[in-house]
Amino acid sequence: MAPSLTSVDQEGASNTWVTKSQISRAIFPDGIKTSGQHPPTYHEVRDFQSFPHSIHAPTLWRAEDYRDNPERWVHHFSDGELAELSMAADSFRAAGTPLTGITQANFPLPHLSSFLGSVRKELLNGKGFILFRGFPVEQWGNHKSAIAYMGLGTYLGYFVSQNGRGHVLGHVKDLDEDARQTDKVRIYRTNARYNLRSRYAASTLILLSQYFHADPCDIVGLLCIARALEGGESDIVSVHNVYNTLRAERPDVLKTLTEPNWYVDRKGEVSQGEDPYIRESVFYLEPKENGRVYCKWDPYFIRSLTRFSSAGLIPPLSAAQNEAAEVLEDTCNRLSLHMILEVGDIQFLSNSHILHARTAYKDHAPPAPRRHLMRLWLATPVSEDGWYLPFKDRDEKKRGGIQVDDTAPRAEFDAD
Repeated sequence: MAPSLTSVDQEGASNTWVTKSQISRAIFPDGIKTSGQHPPTYHEVRDFQSFPHSIHAPTLWRAEDYRDNPERWVHHFSDGELAELSMAADSFRAAGTPLTGITQANFPLPHLSSFLGSVRKELLNGKGFILFRGFPVEQWGNHKSAIAYMGLGTYLGYFVSQNGRGHVLGHVKDLDEDARQTDKVRIYRTNARYNLRSRYAASTLILLSQYFHADPCDIVGLLCIARALEGGESDIVSVHNVYNTLRAERPDVLKTLTEPNWYVDRKGEVSQGEDPYIRESVFYLEPKENGRVYCKWDPYFIRSLTRFSSAGLIPPLSAAQNEAAEVLEDTCNRLSLHMILEVGDIQFLSNSHILHARTAYKDHAPPAPRRHLMRLWLATPVSEDGWYLPFKDRDEKKRGGIQVDDTAPRAEFDAD
């Protein structure tokens, strides 16, 4: 049954529901459990008339402002910064603490932490992206690189589970899974890229070659371990630039994207008693004075919903929704900034006001390594300058992510 407007609004005045249960450190070594996916708090979802006519903020940027100015968004690690990361990683490894228990307390960065604090502010409330260069993955190997990468990440947010298996250190790598099995396969485990184009036959949404999306967390990080032979490159776009463009060119499309009538497939990654899909909006407004526009969108999780709509459990996408999805994708492509991640690069992006995509790719022939990126999903609660989102877990340290029951967090050094 689809969630109703009333059944999801009974969480009460306090949003501390996740922390009321006892968290076992035997399962969650840092004492914090990923909150997981939830429907929005529907009475906090604002209608289109409440949205601004245009956005003027540090989160608004244009690709032409950065395309030929890499010094504005690329940071090269200094020898001193790498030495500090190396020392912290070696000390953490010697202590024998599980990687899922890494925190700022057991991964001290007395000098680099100040800079990372400014990076965090820029990610959350500024342009929303940065590219670090010169992380010595080939010298350090996967184990030490993973420790240093996750340790660095703790200064930007709290790592959350990325799938139903509890992976808090994800691996973007082609594992020869069939991307056409959209009700089961996650796209990051394939080499496909889908391009959003609508077809009105049977009111279904067909994805052909590429897409822009946001992950269900506040900040996403990608560390390049190995590049592909061809492709696998990154495109990003300012949500607020897209919003202003749609407001000027297609306000009808923007209105459709603000309506909470979009169903999202959870691909079986659900806890006991939860629905297998969630009804959401694409664009939200923070439910507070001078609230900012927030985007939550991943078209790949819409493609597989025909198994529910065919059974009459949810409505199929309307013609207006098909068109809105196509126009949104086209607008993102038109306004995007392209970047190439080299081995040792780390890209961090805000998921609140950045959408990102990647090109399809072709790997090197064996025995050369396949394209491989280590991925982090990081959460930033309201109490630590995170966005005030219309979801009941907004105050949780590990809000968002994907959590199935009490599945323990895992941090493997390669894809499995």
